[in-house]
Amino acid sequence: MRASQQTLENNRGYGPLPASRRAGPIHSASITRSHPYGDGAEFHSKENMNTINRKLSILTGIVLIACTLGCASTAKQEGTGEYVDDTAITAKVKAAIFNEPTLKSAEINVETFKGVVQLSGFVSSPGAERTAVAVARDVGGVKSVKNDMRLK
Repeated sequence: MRASQQTLENNRGYGPLPASRRAGPIHSASITRSHPYGDGAEFHSKENMNTINRKLSILTGIVLIACTLGCASTAKQEGTGEYVDDTAITAKVKAAIFNEPTLKSAEINVETFKGVVQLSGFVSSPGAERTAVAVARDVGGVKSVKNDMRLK
């Protein structure tokens, strides 16, 4: 046996050469490599890629649905956009109360949920209570005002 043939037979991944191919010069076309998974390995890898792509598509869809539903509002929970709007309304109401000279803004708390402003805290007179409610109603974006303020 020639050295080049013996080297080919000893290489890993190559099966023994058939007797008909051992004689004569060695050409790359005469060397066959056996695949550990058998015939059709390319088909199996494409099939696996299709399965992986399908699973990734499903996972992406689930994540998108979860994000969409997570930002949606319910009766007791506001969505992201509503939260931002309510924060702006709260800031405007607090500024309006602060700019009213007859009110002590440090003693009035303002909370907003879906456009409904809730005033709480302590005021010195019923007139101050009415003024605070009127100031809050005049702010843009306020749907209604809940008065939970108490007289000192």
